[in-house]
Amino acid sequence: MRLLIVEDHAPLVASLFAYFEARGAQLDAAPDGVVGLHLAVTQTFDAIVLDWMLPRMEGPQVLKTLREHGIDTPVLMLTARDQLPDKLTGFRAGADDYLTKPFDLAELEVRLLALMTRARGRSAARHLEVGDLAFDLATLEVRRGGRLLHLFPASRKLLQVMMQASPSAVSRQQLEYALWGDEPPDGDMLRSHIYELRRSVDGDQPVKLIHTIPRVGYRIALEPHADGAAH
Repeated sequence: MRLLIVEDHAPLVASLFAYFEARGAQLDAAPDGVVGLHLAVTQTFDAIVLDWMLPRMEGPQVLKTLREHGIDTPVLMLTARDQLPDKLTGFRAGADDYLTKPFDLAELEVRLLALMTRARGRSAARHLEVGDLAFDLATLEVRRGGRLLHLFPASRKLLQVMMQASPSAVSRQQLEYALWGDEPPDGDMLRSHIYELRRSVDGDQPVKLIHTIPRVGYRIALEPHADGAAH
């Protein structure tokens, strides 16, 4: 595992390095919030241990800025602040876990491993595949047979909902709600968006992935519906 320790108390940093390096981990350290933010944005870590009280930029502000930059690395806040309002502030800033000082290093290790396990699960869930169609929800890139597809935002939203449900069908009502919430436009705008999505995804492909299920909605799958109703 690769950890970033953002902490200005040198003896604690030394203890963390000794403990985790003995377990084969790689560590980097930052003595203040600004350096910690820079490292977290420019490098890749499995998890970040972030102190609350830091020089130059406090932990919650570092964390809030990280999340605003789209950095979703698991963050465990480490602080002597043990009151509920402080914990809520940390979680609202984007913390994944919160451990108060003093603490046991073994507990910190277990918590970090749990955070990394959950993060790996989230990462897998952000990548959708149906046949040779792939959708990376993190980058919003869609590829068919390795070729990058350029989709409109509405097409991407429809595709995400349908791929997450695949191979099950998604009703017209569900798709309309995904695009417009409780206020769908007049007329059959959904049909137009499905047409555009089909044109982009299936086009002249010999294998069609988007299928119409009469009186139900649509589905994305390698095979048409069992009743043979695919258009």
